[in-house]
Amino acid sequence: MNNNENTGTYPWGHDRRFNAYSNYFKNLFGGRVQKVSIDAGFTCPNRDGTAGEGGCTFCNNDAFNPSYCTPNKSISSQIGHGIKFHKKRYRRSVGYLAYFQAYSNTYASLDRLKELYTEALSFPGIIGLVIGTRPDCVNEKILDYLSQLSKDAYVTVEYGVESCYDKTLERINRGHDFQTSVSAIKLTSERGIHTGAHFIFGLPGETREDMMKEAAMISELPLTTVKFHQLQIIRGTALEKDYRANPEIFNLFTWEEYQDFLIGFLERLNPALVVERFTSEAPPDLIVSPRWGKKRAEGLMTMFENRMEELDTWQGRKFEQ
Repeated sequence: MNNNENTGTYPWGHDRRFNAYSNYFKNLFGGRVQKVSIDAGFTCPNRDGTAGEGGCTFCNNDAFNPSYCTPNKSISSQIGHGIKFHKKRYRRSVGYLAYFQAYSNTYASLDRLKELYTEALSFPGIIGLVIGTRPDCVNEKILDYLSQLSKDAYVTVEYGVESCYDKTLERINRGHDFQTSVSAIKLTSERGIHTGAHFIFGLPGETREDMMKEAAMISELPLTTVKFHQLQIIRGTALEKDYRANPEIFNLFTWEEYQDFLIGFLERLNPALVVERFTSEAPPDLIVSPRWGKKRAEGLMTMFENRMEELDTWQGRKFEQ
């Protein structure tokens, strides 16, 4: 894949060196679309004893849930506060997506899901749903319903996959294997639903080589979007205990190491995949390690893109079909 010399753009239709999520939405909707996070009070099957107890070892929802997201507020109330919050910062948004974010947002009866999703889509300014969930928390009835919704609204189902390696998934108490993720992604994509997946780099026991090999595995999946971020050890999690007891099995990144790793990873990644994000942010007082100082996501993105420019490389440059 080469730069188009006539237009100065790449196959994804703009001149950024990766298939960026923000540009994807601008092409789709003609402007900025902002996600509004919702905590609808769900839990997970590896918390309630169905698939395990204690949840994923890395999980602490306080590390990313906005202050306006609390399950004791209605869906409409959370959306209203969220839109008000985002309007102060992003005045030119052409619409909003209701982002069911906390825990597993398909882990309920179909009737209950219909109530929640209908309420969200009925709120003025909401043009679609982003539903974060686990691959073992969907079935054909739920996906058929979401497929129907997607005919009139933008719908993404975003799966927490985290790793392509079963040994890692077992260690972090994920409660499902990689094949479960593959099956759920295929079932979702086959129904014409936008399908996303989330991955973490630096999970215990994985080498840099292991992580780099995931580029080829992920590239084979029928995904629309992908999220990547560095592992952060969050205070109060089971992963913190594991890290303090077994630091030698953790391959945590400095920013400079992560930047170079990511560039190599992106070079091997299918250029058709839309990349939503590369890094994770959490309140500094919750981060045990790695601590990257005062670097924020926007600044890291600028540094990352400058480095890609310097190396004259781009997403998919080394991709092999």
